[in-house]
Amino acid sequence: MLQDVAIIAIVLVIVGAVASHLVRARKRGEHCIGCPYAKQCGGACGTGQPCAQHPQNQERSL
Repeated sequence: MLQDVAIIAIVLVIVGAVASHLVRARKRGEHCIGCPYAKQCGGACGTGQPCAQHPQNQERSL
């Protein structure tokens, strides 16, 4: 019983940390959360369009 409560508490803490990270990232204006170029690409990551800031896309355009 105590182990179940501890596991549930750990899962809730992890879910809460992820949710707070997402909220803070959205407030900072990041369009593609998790992308290291999120502030630079202007939100093209979620549209299916390639982001020009990504290194693999820069190699293709050469």
